[in-house]
Amino acid sequence: MLFGFGSFAQNPVLIGYWQNWNDANAPYISLGLTDTRYNVVCVSFAVPTSPSDMNMQFVPEGVTQNEFVNQIQTLKNQGRKVLLSIGGANTSISLPNVASKNAFVNSMNLLLETYPFDGIDIDIEHGNTILASGSIQNPTSPDCINLIEAIQEIKAHYFTIYNQTMMLTFAPETAYVQGGMSAYGGIWGGYLPILDALRNDINYLHVQLYNSGTVYGIDANIYTQGTADFIVALSEAVIQGYNTAGGQFSGFPASKIVVGLPACPSAAGGGFTNPEIVAAAIGYLRGNGIQPESYTLQNTNGYPDLGGMMTWSINWDNTDNCNATTGEYADNFQQLFDAALEIEPFLNEETNLEIFPNPVSNSLIISNDTGEIIHILNAQGQLVYVGKNEINTASFQSGIYFIFQGRKRGKFIKM
Repeated sequence: MLFGFGSFAQNPVLIGYWQNWNDANAPYISLGLTDTRYNVVCVSFAVPTSPSDMNMQFVPEGVTQNEFVNQIQTLKNQGRKVLLSIGGANTSISLPNVASKNAFVNSMNLLLETYPFDGIDIDIEHGNTILASGSIQNPTSPDCINLIEAIQEIKAHYFTIYNQTMMLTFAPETAYVQGGMSAYGGIWGGYLPILDALRNDINYLHVQLYNSGTVYGIDANIYTQGTADFIVALSEAVIQGYNTAGGQFSGFPASKIVVGLPACPSAAGGGFTNPEIVAAAIGYLRGNGIQPESYTLQNTNGYPDLGGMMTWSINWDNTDNCNATTGEYADNFQQLFDAALEIEPFLNEETNLEIFPNPVSNSLIISNDTGEIIHILNAQGQLVYVGKNEINTASFQSGIYFIFQGRKRGKFIKM
């Protein structure tokens, strides 16, 4: 792995949700055997004992408590971070009074004392805690206020127990974040007061850019999931910030923003985005690729320190019946965020893609083509091509180029 770790994961991060249950289509994987490229693993999920009882529970599937503790420690020994994710698609969380808030806090504290998690991930998708009220800076809903206070109390307790800062990430749906541009109230912009109040505590914000309707960008145009424009426009919105009927939402540093997408078509109800489109969008976002569609970045230099990528889920990415290849999402991340870092040592390494002709003038072909997506970077680490074989190189400037396909790579000279 090329990723460094301090007290928290350092960019870039590949965040993946690990399913604590068996799904015939996305089978259970032992936590200790998850793809090591996922350097932040969100264990799914801690849930309330009932819709009216906010005592949170988590029971590891198929292993004992001690075995699961050891599996978490295995990942931590590898330099990875392991978080306990709260909520999920089928869970509703409401904290209307002090009693419910205390039940939530005390039960979460107990879970964090029982298991050596590095922190928590907030993936609440239903309930009064995430409904907008008042303004972004001054919410009026007791549920929302209690959730903010609860997270702060959990973080303080974590520091007392472990003498280190708790890691905190958020995975809201688009309606609750960028949806605040079109309206403010109820689900629309519902997470904005929470994100604003906790912005200094949040390590990564990875909005779910899927299972979404159309959403406004900060250019006042509407964008559709599954496109490069959707990824670029909605990511820049949470970096630049925007005005809502509930007040101004100030953006987050790009280093805290992670692009969240489904691992494969079956992993979500909508919003799967082909790897080549993801690559084009992220290349443009990071300032090392061409503009893929109609959305134009307000920051023309892009965001080189973009935090990374997130997916639902590690299990879906591990299947061989959903994508063209197992680990396709992690492969795409690795090529996008690793390739530029590896160029210098790559100059002297043996390559294994057979490129013809080389040097090239107007077009090239990979003789041992694997059928996977091809990424080409120039000597400065800028992404200049994403696509399939039989590559038109007529517009490439003269120089050395680096080509990646799956786990294979090569280099060629453009005359």
